[in-house]
Amino acid sequence: MLSRRRPELAKSLLRKGIERRLPADYDFDTHFKPPYNPWEQRLCLVPDGDLFEAINAGRASIVTDRIEEFTESGIRLASGRELAADLIVTATGLNMLALGGIELVVDGREVSLPETLSYKGMMLSGVPNLAMTFGYTNASWTLKCDLTCAYVCRLLNHMDEHGYVQCTADNSDPSIGREPFIDFSSGYVQRAIDKFPSQGSRKPWRVYQNYALDIVSLRFGSIEDSAMRFQRAPAAVASSEPQELVA
Repeated sequence: MLSRRRPELAKSLLRKGIERRLPADYDFDTHFKPPYNPWEQRLCLVPDGDLFEAINAGRASIVTDRIEEFTESGIRLASGRELAADLIVTATGLNMLALGGIELVVDGREVSLPETLSYKGMMLSGVPNLAMTFGYTNASWTLKCDLTCAYVCRLLNHMDEHGYVQCTADNSDPSIGREPFIDFSSGYVQRAIDKFPSQGSRKPWRVYQNYALDIVSLRFGSIEDSAMRFQRAPAAVASSEPQELVA
């Protein structure tokens, strides 16, 4: 919360903590001053401080640059410098895959995920009887997943009680704006966000990163609202064919 509301203060606290662990003449701004705020991208943590111990002891060094290409002996950087390497661990090529690559078809029509809206962060507009879990980006992932699972159980029990066989989230409000499903600027998010559903500008289409708001909505909120459509099984149609009675 501090990183989001007071990013400059959060950066100052982080900087002071790191500066205390580094040599006095260390080039801090080159290696530990990213172009983004703490909230906007994930932070790398060193819980036991071993990285700083290795830097102080001269056993490790940091090079901050952009990778131009791999060479036979290591990596060539955008600055022209080449780093020799016996082993290279790649950790920058993550690409998120929405719904694990599942293709959705409703009544013979292929569903385009980017055209859908996320209902309460768990269902998709126009797609019946489907729920997904997507955790928090600012807290424990399972907190949101637990709320989602409990809500789905409430939804299923409600459908059983009222004889519903289908539920579909449907947005009929043209004033609802569309926003990215995730508000992260990290490269792995930006590379794939256009393939994800959108979130709306207002509830129930809003994807909250707030456990308290989600408890109110998912644990205690009403199952039926203006955006959720329920259907019962169609009544059996009487056959028009004449029936032969056998005595």
